[in-house]
This record gives sequence, C-alpha cells and structure tokens, in this order.
Amino acid sequence: MAKTGKAVLVREHGTVTVEEVTVESPGPGEVMVKIEACGVCASDAAAVSGKMPLPPPLVLGHEGAGVIEEVGEGVTDLAVGDKVLMSFIPQCGTCRFCASGQGQLCDDHAKVYFSLPDGTTRVKDQGGNQLFIFSGCGCMAQYTTVVRNSVVKIDSDLPSDKACLVACGVLTGVGAAINTAKVEPGSSCAVFGVGGIGLNVVQGCAIAGADKIIAVDLEDKKLEMAQTFGATHTVNPNSDGDPVAKIQELTGGGSDYAFECIGAGPVVQQAFGAIRKGGHAVVVGVAGPTEQAAISPVMLTAAEKHLSGSWFGSGVPRRDYPRLLNLYRSHRLKLDELVTNTYSVDDAQQAFGDLKAGLNARGVILFD
Repeated sequence: MAKTGKAVLVREHGTVTVEEVTVESPGPGEVMVKIEACGVCASDAAAVSGKMPLPPPLVLGHEGAGVIEEVGEGVTDLAVGDKVLMSFIPQCGTCRFCASGQGQLCDDHAKVYFSLPDGTTRVKDQGGNQLFIFSGCGCMAQYTTVVRNSVVKIDSDLPSDKACLVACGVLTGVGAAINTAKVEPGSSCAVFGVGGIGLNVVQGCAIAGADKIIAVDLEDKKLEMAQTFGATHTVNPNSDGDPVAKIQELTGGGSDYAFECIGAGPVVQQAFGAIRKGGHAVVVGVAGPTEQAAISPVMLTAAEKHLSGSWFGSGVPRRDYPRLLNLYRSHRLKLDELVTNTYSVDDAQQAFGDLKAGLNARGVILFD
C-alpha cells in the first residue's frame, strides 16, 4: 500500500526543500522501510551543492535506520517490524568483487547512484512526477522503498538515532583503520582531517590498539573532540607548523599509518610524506575530479611505502554492521558522542547549514 510522508529533496543545486511525497509499495525483491532516523552526511551535502553530479529532483539520504513497513514478493528473510539499517552499496553477492570479499566494490553500486538497479524509483512528488533517490536509498524521508540488499537487519532494541550512523560515517572511518589498513596494536597513526569521518578513523585506530594517534586539523574545536575519540596528540598547522615534520618528530621518523579524510590532493601528499619507510597511507576522503597529488614514485620502491584508497571502509554491511553495533554495546565504539544535534525533518535546511558551518560531528534528522 502506497504511503505519503515528508522527504528532503534537492530540486536545484544549492538548496534543499521538504515536501510531501508518495512512496509506492515494494515490488518483487524489494522492501518498504519506515525511517526513524537519518544522518546528515557530507555526501548528501555534495549532492546538494552539485559537487557530486546527481540529477535533481533527488530525495536525499543514505545513512538511515528504520523498520520494515512492507515486504515485496520473494523476500522471505525479513518481516514487517524488523529493524534495519540502510546500505548504499547493495552488494549483490555474486559479482567478482563480492565473491572475492570486496563487496564495497560491487558492480551493482554503479546501478544505484540515483535510482534502483532497474533504473526506476518508487517515489513521486505530489504532481505525480518520479523523483530520483540518493544511492538507491533516498532515506531522508518518512518512507522509502528499496531493493532487499539495500537493508541489513539489526537488533530491535538499538537506538535508531545512534545506529543510523553506522550505515556510512562510522563504517567508512572505523573500517578504514580496521579493514583497509589493518592497524596493528602498539602502532602509530596520523589522521588528517577530523570531521565526521576522521573522528571515526581516530576511534577505529583506538579500537585496533594503536599506541599513538595524532589528529591533524585546522580547527581547535575538532581537535579537542578528536581527543574524546582516542587521539593522543593533536596538530594544528596554523599554530604548530608543518604537520609532516611534527608527525615525524612525534613518531621518531614517521607514523606507521596515515589517513587522509578530507579529499584534497595536497593533503594526500602530506599523509604519504608523514609515514615511515614501509608505512601505509590510506586515502579515505573523496576528492573532486580535478584534484591531483604529487607522489614520488621512488618512495614507493626504495622506501616501500604503501598508498591505497578505502571505499566504505572496505566494508561488508552484513558482517560489519553487527560487529560495530556489538562494539557499541560493549562501550568500545562511541556513537552517542558523535550525535551533536538532532533535527526534525522540517528543520532539514538548518541541519545542512550546520553541517556546512562545521558545527556538528554528526547531525541526525528524526522522523515521527
């Protein structure tokens, strides 16, 4: 049965609107989710600004938690009332990447940038016009209909306003440390940029047992927050000078690992320069198409430095969501501390404004 509810849209790049939309019942292999909470992520902001070139009109949201409202034909492992998290990479389970344990690179992801895999969506505006959906989710809305592989069942007692963050920012950051870099106990790590993603890289390094975690940022407020999540040292280039030299000083020649969490070519270069011989630099930030980084190839050979990327924390949601939520239950993963502010759907413009102003570690939109 179709449902009507509020959704956050971008119709023109630069602004968001809140509108009533109609969401159709799920077809075969699909589910309808009643969304309870949705994180306000920098990726959504990139879609609003046009940095991420997705076509409007677009329903935003991919970092969502809610309950199953209706199941489509052929869906037998989920039932009405089940609590779920969204996954913006559906992970088909059969392509070469899923089969080799690299589900974050699943071929199906290219099919859901702004629609369901079949190129359609199940949401329309009040004029009856079809709307696109962000990353096959479009979950910054009271209801969304998605393919079954875009949701993962979680325990019903977990708070949606905290659990929703695992669906992107937490897995992306913590996973970069644990899955991609495989940070070792007693190691040293440097994290360039400690916004929402960088804070989770910091706590991923802490969970992995790193001995020294150096947070680098231009804002002292963010550096203070990073210490809450496990940073042992902080570097503000405005007051402390060259961060590469400072990291080398603090670590006796370079950190074992470094993470770039901004998406800027020059910072990638800094992260690579900050690691020791044999160290590993991981690019987590999503750079614009014109960004470039100057890397000396001789350092890849003579110094055996490693440079890699990390997409979605090299994560497999069905494996990693439960792991992370169990860490939260055992008080080893900080989710409560990530939520700086919550907003009603009607305050979505304010939520995006606060994100742009850097006021939040994470803002979350709550739905009734």
